[in-house]
Amino acid sequence: MPKIAPGVGPRRQCKKRTPVALWFMKRAALLVTFMSLVCGHARADERHAMTGLVLKVDPAARTMVVSTDKVPGFMEAMAMPFSVLRAAMLDGLKPGTTIAFTLVVDKDSSRAENIRVRGYENLEQKPLELRRLQLLNGLVAPASRASVLTDGQQVPEFVLIDQDRQRLAFSKLAGKVVVVTFTYIRCANPSYCFRLASNFSRLQKRFKDQVGRDVVLLTIVLDPEHDQKGALSEYARTWTSDSRAWHFLTGPLPEVKRVTHLFGVDFWADEGALLHSFNTAVIDRRGKLAANLEGNQFTPEQLGDLVKTVLDRR
Repeated sequence: MPKIAPGVGPRRQCKKRTPVALWFMKRAALLVTFMSLVCGHARADERHAMTGLVLKVDPAARTMVVSTDKVPGFMEAMAMPFSVLRAAMLDGLKPGTTIAFTLVVDKDSSRAENIRVRGYENLEQKPLELRRLQLLNGLVAPASRASVLTDGQQVPEFVLIDQDRQRLAFSKLAGKVVVVTFTYIRCANPSYCFRLASNFSRLQKRFKDQVGRDVVLLTIVLDPEHDQKGALSEYARTWTSDSRAWHFLTGPLPEVKRVTHLFGVDFWADEGALLHSFNTAVIDRRGKLAANLEGNQFTPEQLGDLVKTVLDRR
Protein backbone atom coordinates (compact mmCIF):
# COMPACT_ATOMS: atom_id res chain seq x y z
CA MET A 1 0.00 0.00 0.00
CA PRO A 2 1.58 3.25 -1.07
CA LYS A 3 2.55 5.64 1.62
CA ILE A 4 0.69 8.89 1.62
CA ALA A 5 2.70 11.94 2.44
CA PRO A 6 1.45 13.70 5.53
CA GLY A 7 -1.08 16.36 4.71
CA VAL A 8 -1.19 15.54 0.98
CA GLY A 9 -3.90 12.89 0.76
CA PRO A 10 -6.75 14.83 2.35
CA ARG A 11 -5.97 17.96 0.35
CA ARG A 12 -5.82 15.97 -2.88
CA GLN A 13 -9.19 14.33 -2.04
CA CYS A 14 -10.74 17.82 -1.34
CA LYS A 15 -9.44 19.09 -4.64
CA LYS A 16 -11.16 16.20 -6.43
CA ARG A 17 -14.51 17.01 -4.76
CA THR A 18 -14.29 20.77 -5.11
CA PRO A 19 -15.79 21.11 -8.65
CA VAL A 20 -18.74 18.89 -7.73
CA ALA A 21 -19.22 20.61 -4.38
CA LEU A 22 -19.05 24.01 -6.02
CA TRP A 23 -21.60 22.91 -8.60
CA PHE A 24 -23.99 21.74 -5.91
CA MET A 25 -23.35 24.89 -3.90
CA LYS A 26 -24.10 27.10 -6.91
CA ARG A 27 -27.25 25.12 -7.71
CA ALA A 28 -28.37 25.37 -4.10
CA ALA A 29 -27.71 29.10 -4.05
CA LEU A 30 -29.64 29.56 -7.28
CA LEU A 31 -32.52 27.48 -5.90
CA VAL A 32 -32.61 29.50 -2.70
CA THR A 33 -32.56 32.73 -4.68
CA PHE A 34 -35.34 31.50 -6.99
CA MET A 35 -37.49 30.29 -4.10
CA SER A 36 -37.05 33.56 -2.26
CA LEU A 37 -38.12 35.46 -5.36
CA VAL A 38 -41.15 33.21 -5.85
CA CYS A 39 -42.14 33.37 -2.22
CA GLY A 40 -41.56 37.08 -2.16
CA HIS A 41 -43.81 37.49 -5.21
CA ALA A 42 -46.48 35.28 -3.65
CA ARG A 43 -46.41 37.35 -0.49
CA ALA A 44 -46.55 40.65 -2.34
CA ASP A 45 -50.03 42.17 -2.18
CA GLU A 46 -51.77 43.12 -5.39
CA ARG A 47 -53.67 46.41 -5.13
CA HIS A 48 -56.44 47.50 -7.46
CA ALA A 49 -58.42 50.74 -7.46
CA MET A 50 -62.14 49.90 -7.46
CA THR A 51 -65.39 51.86 -7.76
CA GLY A 52 -68.97 50.72 -7.49
CA LEU A 53 -72.42 50.90 -5.95
CA VAL A 54 -73.06 49.44 -2.49
CA LEU A 55 -75.83 46.83 -2.50
CA LYS A 56 -75.66 45.51 1.05
CA VAL A 57 -73.73 46.17 4.26
CA ASP A 58 -73.21 43.63 7.06
CA PRO A 59 -71.09 45.12 9.85
CA ALA A 60 -71.41 41.98 12.00
CA ALA A 61 -69.81 39.88 9.25
CA ARG A 62 -67.47 42.76 8.28
CA THR A 63 -68.59 42.55 4.67
CA MET A 64 -70.20 44.68 2.01
CA VAL A 65 -71.68 43.63 -1.31
CA VAL A 66 -70.77 45.99 -4.15
CA SER A 67 -71.76 46.15 -7.80
CA THR A 68 -68.37 47.11 -9.18
CA ASP A 69 -67.27 48.90 -12.30
CA LYS A 70 -64.98 47.07 -14.70
CA VAL A 71 -61.25 47.12 -13.92
CA PRO A 72 -59.42 46.65 -17.24
CA GLY A 73 -56.98 43.76 -17.14
CA PHE A 74 -58.23 42.52 -13.77
CA MET A 75 -61.99 41.85 -13.60
CA GLU A 76 -65.28 42.54 -15.33
CA ALA A 77 -68.06 44.55 -13.73
CA MET A 78 -69.92 42.33 -11.28
CA ALA A 79 -71.72 42.18 -7.96
CA MET A 80 -69.66 40.49 -5.25
CA PRO A 81 -68.94 40.61 -1.51
CA PHE A 82 -65.83 42.24 -0.06
CA SER A 83 -64.48 41.79 3.46
CA VAL A 84 -62.91 44.46 5.62
CA LEU A 85 -60.59 44.20 8.59
CA ARG A 86 -62.79 46.21 10.97
CA ALA A 87 -66.55 46.78 11.06
CA ALA A 88 -65.93 50.50 11.64
CA MET A 89 -64.63 50.72 8.09
CA LEU A 90 -68.23 50.26 6.91
CA ASP A 91 -69.56 53.24 8.88
CA GLY A 92 -71.57 55.61 6.72
CA LEU A 93 -72.21 53.07 3.99
CA LYS A 94 -75.70 52.02 2.93
CA PRO A 95 -77.38 50.53 -0.13
CA GLY A 96 -77.17 52.98 -3.00
CA THR A 97 -73.94 54.63 -1.86
CA THR A 98 -71.35 55.12 -4.59
CA ILE A 99 -67.85 54.35 -3.30
CA ALA A 100 -64.21 54.05 -4.28
CA PHE A 101 -61.87 51.65 -2.48
CA THR A 102 -58.67 49.66 -2.81
CA LEU A 103 -58.92 45.90 -3.24
CA VAL A 104 -55.93 44.15 -1.69
CA VAL A 105 -55.31 40.61 -2.96
CA ASP A 106 -52.73 38.33 -1.41
CA LYS A 107 -52.01 34.60 -1.76
CA ASP A 108 -54.85 33.37 0.43
CA SER A 109 -57.42 36.17 0.71
CA SER A 110 -58.58 39.60 -0.35
CA ARG A 111 -59.96 42.63 1.47
CA ALA A 112 -61.21 46.16 0.86
CA GLU A 113 -59.26 49.08 2.26
CA ASN A 114 -59.35 52.86 2.04
CA ILE A 115 -63.13 53.00 1.43
CA ARG A 116 -64.32 56.46 0.36
CA VAL A 117 -67.84 57.67 -0.37
CA ARG A 118 -67.98 59.33 -3.78
CA GLY A 119 -70.18 62.38 -3.38
CA TYR A 120 -72.46 63.16 -6.28
CA GLU A 121 -70.96 65.76 -8.59
CA ASN A 122 -73.74 67.91 -10.01
CA LEU A 123 -73.39 68.19 -13.77
CA GLU A 124 -76.22 70.68 -14.07
CA GLN A 125 -75.52 73.64 -16.35
CA LYS A 126 -76.27 75.98 -13.46
CA PRO A 127 -75.04 74.01 -10.43
CA LEU A 128 -74.41 77.05 -8.23
CA GLU A 129 -77.85 78.43 -8.97
CA LEU A 130 -79.43 75.06 -8.21
CA ARG A 131 -77.53 74.80 -4.95
CA ARG A 132 -78.56 78.33 -3.99
CA LEU A 133 -82.21 77.52 -4.62
CA GLN A 134 -81.96 74.30 -2.62
CA LEU A 135 -80.48 76.17 0.35
CA LEU A 136 -83.09 78.90 0.05
CA ASN A 137 -85.85 76.33 -0.09
CA GLY A 138 -84.51 74.73 3.07
CA LEU A 139 -84.61 78.10 4.84
CA VAL A 140 -88.07 79.26 3.77
CA ALA A 141 -89.67 75.81 3.83
CA PRO A 142 -87.80 73.72 6.39
CA ALA A 143 -90.73 71.31 6.56
CA SER A 144 -89.96 70.16 3.02
CA ARG A 145 -86.43 69.18 4.08
CA ALA A 146 -87.71 67.45 7.19
CA SER A 147 -90.14 65.39 5.11
CA VAL A 148 -87.39 63.74 3.04
CA LEU A 149 -87.48 60.00 3.68
CA THR A 150 -84.51 58.10 5.04
CA ASP A 151 -83.72 54.43 4.45
CA GLY A 152 -86.14 52.13 6.23
CA GLN A 153 -88.93 54.68 6.53
CA GLN A 154 -92.42 53.91 5.28
CA VAL A 155 -93.38 55.75 2.11
CA PRO A 156 -96.66 57.62 2.78
CA GLU A 157 -99.67 57.20 0.56
CA PHE A 158 -100.00 59.22 -2.62
CA VAL A 159 -102.34 59.09 -5.59
CA LEU A 160 -101.38 60.24 -9.09
CA ILE A 161 -102.67 59.73 -12.64
CA ASP A 162 -100.86 57.51 -15.14
CA GLN A 163 -100.49 57.68 -18.92
CA ASP A 164 -103.80 55.82 -19.37
CA ARG A 165 -105.58 58.45 -17.25
CA GLN A 166 -106.03 55.90 -14.49
CA ARG A 167 -105.64 56.75 -10.81
CA LEU A 168 -102.76 54.92 -9.18
CA ALA A 169 -102.54 54.73 -5.40
CA PHE A 170 -99.15 53.79 -4.01
CA SER A 171 -100.83 51.48 -1.49
CA LYS A 172 -102.04 49.31 -4.38
CA LEU A 173 -98.44 48.35 -5.07
CA ALA A 174 -97.94 46.60 -1.72
CA GLY A 175 -95.94 43.38 -2.04
CA LYS A 176 -93.97 44.65 -5.04
CA VAL A 177 -90.55 46.26 -5.31
CA VAL A 178 -91.15 49.77 -6.65
CA VAL A 179 -88.50 51.83 -8.44
CA VAL A 180 -89.15 55.56 -8.75
CA THR A 181 -87.51 58.22 -10.85
CA PHE A 182 -88.45 61.66 -12.20
CA THR A 183 -88.61 63.36 -15.57
CA TYR A 184 -89.72 66.37 -17.56
CA ILE A 185 -91.91 65.83 -20.59
CA ARG A 186 -89.84 68.58 -22.13
CA CYS A 187 -86.28 67.92 -21.00
CA ALA A 188 -83.37 69.36 -22.92
CA ASN A 189 -80.65 67.65 -20.89
CA PRO A 190 -79.97 64.06 -22.06
CA SER A 191 -77.67 63.51 -19.09
CA TYR A 192 -80.72 63.43 -16.87
CA CYS A 193 -84.18 62.62 -18.20
CA PHE A 194 -83.13 60.49 -21.13
CA ARG A 195 -80.45 58.63 -19.21
CA LEU A 196 -82.70 57.87 -16.23
CA ALA A 197 -85.49 56.71 -18.55
CA SER A 198 -82.93 54.56 -20.37
CA ASN A 199 -81.97 53.00 -17.02
CA PHE A 200 -85.61 52.01 -16.52
CA SER A 201 -85.79 50.62 -20.04
CA ARG A 202 -82.85 48.35 -19.19
CA LEU A 203 -84.59 47.29 -15.96
CA GLN A 204 -87.70 46.47 -17.98
CA LYS A 205 -85.63 44.12 -20.15
CA ARG A 206 -83.63 42.57 -17.33
CA PHE A 207 -86.71 41.79 -15.23
CA LYS A 208 -89.05 41.13 -18.15
CA ASP A 209 -90.61 38.13 -16.40
CA GLN A 210 -91.16 40.09 -13.18
CA VAL A 211 -92.14 43.63 -14.16
CA GLY A 212 -95.77 44.22 -13.38
CA ARG A 213 -95.86 41.26 -11.01
CA ASP A 214 -92.89 41.64 -8.64
CA VAL A 215 -91.36 44.90 -9.88
CA VAL A 216 -93.15 48.13 -10.81
CA LEU A 217 -91.51 51.20 -12.35
CA LEU A 218 -92.80 54.71 -11.62
CA THR A 219 -91.68 57.82 -13.50
CA ILE A 220 -93.10 60.99 -11.96
CA VAL A 221 -93.46 63.96 -14.30
CA LEU A 222 -92.18 67.27 -12.95
CA ASP A 223 -93.88 69.54 -15.49
CA PRO A 224 -97.55 68.45 -15.47
CA GLU A 225 -98.51 71.74 -17.15
CA HIS A 226 -97.07 70.32 -20.36
CA ASP A 227 -99.29 67.23 -20.27
CA GLN A 228 -101.58 68.47 -23.02
CA LYS A 229 -103.25 66.67 -25.93
CA GLY A 230 -101.89 63.30 -24.90
CA ALA A 231 -98.29 64.46 -24.49
CA LEU A 232 -97.66 62.19 -21.49
CA SER A 233 -99.17 59.16 -23.18
CA GLU A 234 -97.07 59.77 -26.28
CA TYR A 235 -93.92 60.22 -24.17
CA ALA A 236 -94.64 56.99 -22.29
CA ARG A 237 -95.04 55.02 -25.53
CA THR A 238 -91.48 55.97 -26.39
CA TRP A 239 -90.30 53.77 -23.55
CA THR A 240 -92.89 51.08 -22.83
CA SER A 241 -95.89 49.27 -24.21
CA ASP A 242 -96.94 47.94 -20.79
CA SER A 243 -98.51 50.61 -18.62
CA ARG A 244 -99.13 48.07 -15.85
CA ALA A 245 -95.38 47.57 -15.43
CA TRP A 246 -94.16 51.12 -15.99
CA HIS A 247 -96.40 54.00 -14.94
CA PHE A 248 -95.71 57.59 -16.02
CA LEU A 249 -97.45 59.67 -13.37
CA THR A 250 -98.74 63.21 -13.20
CA GLY A 251 -101.21 65.22 -11.17
CA PRO A 252 -101.79 68.66 -9.65
CA LEU A 253 -98.47 70.49 -9.20
CA PRO A 254 -98.79 70.78 -5.38
CA GLU A 255 -99.25 67.00 -5.10
CA VAL A 256 -96.37 66.35 -7.49
CA LYS A 257 -94.15 68.59 -5.36
CA ARG A 258 -95.22 66.84 -2.16
CA VAL A 259 -94.30 63.45 -3.58
CA THR A 260 -91.01 64.57 -5.10
CA HIS A 261 -89.95 66.20 -1.82
CA LEU A 262 -90.36 62.82 -0.11
CA PHE A 263 -87.38 61.63 -2.15
CA GLY A 264 -85.31 64.82 -1.87
CA VAL A 265 -86.05 66.05 -5.39
CA ASP A 266 -86.27 69.81 -5.98
CA PHE A 267 -87.17 71.54 -9.22
CA TRP A 268 -87.78 75.10 -10.41
CA ALA A 269 -88.54 76.96 -13.62
CA ASP A 270 -86.09 79.82 -14.07
CA GLU A 271 -86.68 82.08 -17.05
CA GLY A 272 -87.49 79.12 -19.25
CA ALA A 273 -84.63 76.97 -17.97
CA LEU A 274 -85.34 73.89 -15.90
CA LEU A 275 -83.32 73.63 -12.72
CA HIS A 276 -83.60 70.30 -11.00
CA SER A 277 -82.03 67.63 -8.85
CA PHE A 278 -82.65 63.96 -9.59
CA ASN A 279 -82.93 60.84 -7.52
CA THR A 280 -83.80 57.21 -8.18
CA ALA A 281 -85.50 55.46 -5.28
CA VAL A 282 -85.97 51.75 -4.62
CA ILE A 283 -88.84 50.79 -2.31
CA ASP A 284 -89.12 47.30 -0.85
CA ARG A 285 -92.13 44.97 -0.77
CA ARG A 286 -93.29 46.40 2.56
CA GLY A 287 -93.44 49.93 1.19
CA LYS A 288 -90.27 51.09 2.93
CA LEU A 289 -87.48 53.07 1.29
CA ALA A 290 -84.62 50.66 0.60
CA ALA A 291 -82.27 53.07 -1.18
CA ASN A 292 -82.25 56.56 -2.67
CA LEU A 293 -79.61 57.17 -5.34
CA GLU A 294 -78.74 60.77 -6.11
CA GLY A 295 -77.75 61.82 -9.61
CA ASN A 296 -76.73 59.57 -12.48
CA GLN A 297 -73.27 58.20 -11.66
CA PHE A 298 -74.42 54.59 -11.47
CA THR A 299 -74.82 52.24 -14.43
CA PRO A 300 -78.06 50.48 -15.45
CA GLU A 301 -76.45 47.18 -14.43
CA GLN A 302 -75.68 48.52 -10.96
CA LEU A 303 -79.25 49.76 -10.54
CA GLY A 304 -80.45 46.33 -11.66
CA ASP A 305 -78.16 44.62 -9.14
CA LEU A 306 -79.62 46.82 -6.41
CA VAL A 307 -83.19 45.99 -7.44
CA LYS A 308 -82.35 42.28 -7.46
CA THR A 309 -80.84 42.57 -3.97
CA VAL A 310 -84.08 44.13 -2.68
CA LEU A 311 -86.16 41.53 -4.54
CA ASP A 312 -84.20 38.70 -2.91
CA ARG A 313 -84.76 39.96 0.62
CA ARG A 314 -86.70 37.63 2.87
